[in-house]
Amino acid sequence: MYTMNGAGIIIELLERQGITTLAGIPGGANLPLYDALNRSRKIRHILARHEQGAGFIAQGMARSTGLPGVCFATSGPGATNILTAVADAYLDSIPIVCITGQVPCPLIGTDAFQEVDTYGMSIPVTKHNFLVRSAAELLQVVPEAFRIAVSGRPGPVLIDIPKDVQSEVIDFSLWPEPGRPGAIPVSETGMLAQAVEMLESAERPMLYIGGGIIHAGAASAVLRLAETGTIPVAMTLMGLGTVPAGHPLNLGMLGMHASRATNLALEECDLLIAAGVRFDDRATGRIAEFCPAARVIHMDIDPSEISKLKTADLALTGDVRQGLSRLAQLIRPRRRQAWLSRVALLQKTYPLVGPDGLSPESPQARITQIAGLLDDQAVIVTDVGKHQMWTAQVYPFARPRQFLTSGGLGTMGFGLPTAIGAALACPDRQVVCFTGDGSLQMNIQELATAVEQRVNVRIIVLNNNSLGLVRQQQDLFYEGHRFASEYRISIDFPAIARGFGMRAFDIRCEDDPQGQLAAAFREPGPCLINIPIGIDEDVFPMVPPGAANTTMIGGYNVEG
Repeated sequence: MYTMNGAGIIIELLERQGITTLAGIPGGANLPLYDALNRSRKIRHILARHEQGAGFIAQGMARSTGLPGVCFATSGPGATNILTAVADAYLDSIPIVCITGQVPCPLIGTDAFQEVDTYGMSIPVTKHNFLVRSAAELLQVVPEAFRIAVSGRPGPVLIDIPKDVQSEVIDFSLWPEPGRPGAIPVSETGMLAQAVEMLESAERPMLYIGGGIIHAGAASAVLRLAETGTIPVAMTLMGLGTVPAGHPLNLGMLGMHASRATNLALEECDLLIAAGVRFDDRATGRIAEFCPAARVIHMDIDPSEISKLKTADLALTGDVRQGLSRLAQLIRPRRRQAWLSRVALLQKTYPLVGPDGLSPESPQARITQIAGLLDDQAVIVTDVGKHQMWTAQVYPFARPRQFLTSGGLGTMGFGLPTAIGAALACPDRQVVCFTGDGSLQMNIQELATAVEQRVNVRIIVLNNNSLGLVRQQQDLFYEGHRFASEYRISIDFPAIARGFGMRAFDIRCEDDPQGQLAAAFREPGPCLINIPIGIDEDVFPMVPPGAANTTMIGGYNVEG
């Protein structure tokens, strides 16, 4: 027989779940939880400086490993602060378990101090949520939260626990089993046979893959299918790294800031195999004009995504890894030379980098210089903005879970705390965070967390002293009305980093920028590197918002 309060039960269940690191901030409504955590010898607590930072640290651990991350927050403002990170996880299907404190049960609904309806507010941005009313419920709720977070399509689960439930003492006889993934549905054999027929009759097939491939561990299956059928592969922002850079069938990213050649190849394909994707508008452009001549095979574990935005000619609902592996086994090897030649001509005509190459001081060149200092095991994190798109365009991603970025929600402030989480989960890997001056200021306080935890993170600030993508869209689509997109002061980020106790470099002050970059990467621990870039450096090519992917502006045309 065990006698324990609710808070102790939670910590013990987290230990049994295999959680060794979690991030959070204590407050009045979750102090019993922290008192119990204080007695744990198995869990390392990361004290974030903002609850949003704690949520993104949990995401960094989850995105880099595929295992669920855990974060704590108190009630009221603690809960509302962390919900942005929860929403970000929801849109990108990231498994995290967020545990929030709540006012005591008798005070719920009375507008008590630091009370908000966390349960109600979190419903739209979680895969599932719980409001626990008794300590006994925790024995079922906590393992169930982990099971839900990692089963099927992953996602965040929130557990809201009133303070009196954390303090309630109960007797119980058995510990529940840890929460594990549920069974994964398998695509029907008859449906796979139809897919084989469609693929073998196609002359110009394309694979369109996204983050679901990475969640499913299906990268090797994608590569086998692509190589067996000689099928070019286009990836969403969230799918980058599935097929290694430099592979002849890798067409890179599709969509708003893709190579024009990739989008034009999709325009000409006659069969689209969409796997682990949701036809997001940033990938497809105007959906009615996306792959207009193609029949569509849509493979996804979530049946609600099938035909939600684009009607599928064939739906394969289930495990994409198994489905793609079976397709690779069933189809006959085929070399579609005419299609490969056409794609190669498009790539030659519309290169992502012009014939004169990159200017050594361009942001894309800086990113490739930094890539040259790293091996394939490095983890690359970005914030949201121009630097994110430049990194997606030119960084040579070699493996799944190498690239961590905020796709669906597009959250500025994502980068630094997510990089910290990745470094905590992968201490033997170099972690690099490409950020902008605007994004860094959203969660700059987590510099203190990075220093305190001595994480191996390099923070690259591509600094144009503006909200760059906002300014670019104002120039292009709002008659150049640059309002609230240029900062009036220039911030000395290296000085701020040093104030937090972090090593820092400012490339503008160096005679040997490449040497300084190499020096910054040699020593362990966190480091900030400020790299000024021109305010007029823009991201091209670009699909105007709401336009078809073939309506790209900017970029290079060798023939024109």
